[in-house]
Amino acid sequence: MRLKELRKQRRLSQLKLAMDLNMNQNSISRYENGEREADYATLIKLADYFDVSVDYLLGRTDNPETNR
Repeated sequence: MRLKELRKQRRLSQLKLAMDLNMNQNSISRYENGEREADYATLIKLADYFDVSVDYLLGRTDNPETNR
């Protein structure tokens, strides 16, 4: 997942991202380190936050644009 890459591009800490999304910082860390997989609702929340497609977030495409 490209979560860490996207977060660092925006110069966000894990804590700031977690607070913005009403999540736990531990969850963000586990997603970034591959220790835990995000559920469908969380993937959508993250993709919407970074304005990228879920496929881009998951590394299934190199095109970050959403189909909106």
